[in-house]
Amino acid sequence: MRLHSAEVKQMLPAMPLAALFLVTFVVPLLVLVFLSLFRTPQFTEMGLDQYVRFLGEGFSLGVLFDTLLLGAEVALLSLLLAYPLGLAYVAAGPAGRTLITFLILLPLLTSTVVRTFAWIVILGREGIVNSAMLALGLWDQPARLLYTWSGLVVALTQIQLPLMALPLINSLLRVDRNLMRAAEGLGASQARIFFTVVLPLTLPGAIAGWLLVFAAAVTAFITQSLVGGGRMILMPLYIYQQAMGVQEWPFAAALSLIFTVAVIGIVAGIGVLSRRFMRGVDAA
Repeated sequence: MRLHSAEVKQMLPAMPLAALFLVTFVVPLLVLVFLSLFRTPQFTEMGLDQYVRFLGEGFSLGVLFDTLLLGAEVALLSLLLAYPLGLAYVAAGPAGRTLITFLILLPLLTSTVVRTFAWIVILGREGIVNSAMLALGLWDQPARLLYTWSGLVVALTQIQLPLMALPLINSLLRVDRNLMRAAEGLGASQARIFFTVVLPLTLPGAIAGWLLVFAAAVTAFITQSLVGGGRMILMPLYIYQQAMGVQEWPFAAALSLIFTVAVIGIVAGIGVLSRRFMRGVDAA
């Protein structure tokens, strides 16, 4: 099919972006595919041995499952916290909205490393939480909060919460207030109004935020390594250990590709299901 000159001119502004995408994403991905096909770290023979190794190792499958589970838990907790925050934003006046917006955006202005080290201080044996609980007499001895699954989930939730709050607030602002007033006038409780009016109408923003937080949480190498500790092996750290620790570059490349496909598959699958659900809601 021959392109007309007008079509070529329309495509010209997108050429630099396409070239950047090719260099920064497609080419490295092809290199990973090529490296993953070597059977040995010496790059001598080629085959699918690295993928067979992954599928045959219960440890590797467990690491992948734990990483995806971590992302799902962080995204769910972020969603539960973002709805009250978003409803407070909608109900607030101009000054209150400015303050809430500032508080949401403030963490994004701080380095992830700084926020992660702050959580190490907060969750440490002599940190803020343990010191407060001991001073109040609620605990007899310092609790182990750092290097735990729950501590990692809480830290990642705070770090990734803006990615959930911003799209959700945008959806909440688009909800017609007259629908809520009509439901209230018909005698519906606040809980019923939320689940029958607000939640369905803000579902696109909630799903978009969930996907953003999920993708960011499963790939948060720094926070996972520092707050989770070296004994909690997740996919980013596992890939790093295979590549830099034991020099198993082909296996590390295979792990990277499998991890990428798993995350993209989940994101794409939820996107398809959400679109079908929204079409069903609109039809109803």
